[in-house]
Amino acid sequence: MTIILGLVIMLVCMLGGFMAMGGHVDVLWQPWEFVIILGTSLGTFIVANPMKVIKDAGKGIGEAFGNAAPTSRHYLDVMGLLYSLMRELRSKPRNEVEKHIDAPEESPLFQKFTTVLKNKDLTVFICDYCRLIIIGNARTHEVEALMDEEIQTLRYDKLKAYQAISNVADGLPAIGIIAAVLGVVKAMGAISEPPEVLGHLIGAALVGTFAGIFFSYGVFAPLATKVKGGREKQMRLYIVSKQTLLAFMNGAMPQVAVEYGRKTISAYERPTIDEVEAETVGGGGGESKKAA
Repeated sequence: MTIILGLVIMLVCMLGGFMAMGGHVDVLWQPWEFVIILGTSLGTFIVANPMKVIKDAGKGIGEAFGNAAPTSRHYLDVMGLLYSLMRELRSKPRNEVEKHIDAPEESPLFQKFTTVLKNKDLTVFICDYCRLIIIGNARTHEVEALMDEEIQTLRYDKLKAYQAISNVADGLPAIGIIAAVLGVVKAMGAISEPPEVLGHLIGAALVGTFAGIFFSYGVFAPLATKVKGGREKQMRLYIVSKQTLLAFMNGAMPQVAVEYGRKTISAYERPTIDEVEAETVGGGGGESKKAA
């Protein structure tokens, strides 16, 4: 919603100001200039990136428009699941706990927290480190180092889409100049035409420069920033899981360990202690349980 609102404000102010200065908006409508600029950008984007990144960039743009950043519900589900797993780890024999982490899709414990179960990478992350805890001979500082390395790798992979879109934004002004040069070449071919015709052709060529800069700084750069912000927030779920499990490995009670994780959440999205307590000690599930 904010992306559409921002684009509307930008277009209204830009085109409205141009019209207020006496400009004619129809002069800016040069579809073939747009084809040259956007088509060339799309081609370079495909050349520069593997298919996985291309698909992920499309997914990232969809997430940006859908504002797919984690909400308080996502954090509560992660902490509720971790609390339940830690209680199982403390009170149940190994074979009973392994049933949950070996087949989380079939586990009634995981099924209570559907937002976690839908996030396949996060589910695997949690299950892998719970399995290490069950094994019992892993040192906490070694597990922490491994978690940091994996989180860094996951973050790098998730931000490839941002980098790809950002590269398109960086290249658009230069591609706009290419379109403008091609327009000037066309205008020079009509040098013998009357000044009115020649002026229209030169104006159309200059639209290429305008469009390249506009698409770069007005559309793709902000969109890339939006994708990056959403992906960075998604990584916060892994940090919450990491800090909670490390605290548990260091001997903290499940309820205390969850508080370690809660403190890593940004104050804008951080659930209150009472909300976390209701989600953990109170049985949890919340909206996820209703959805299930």
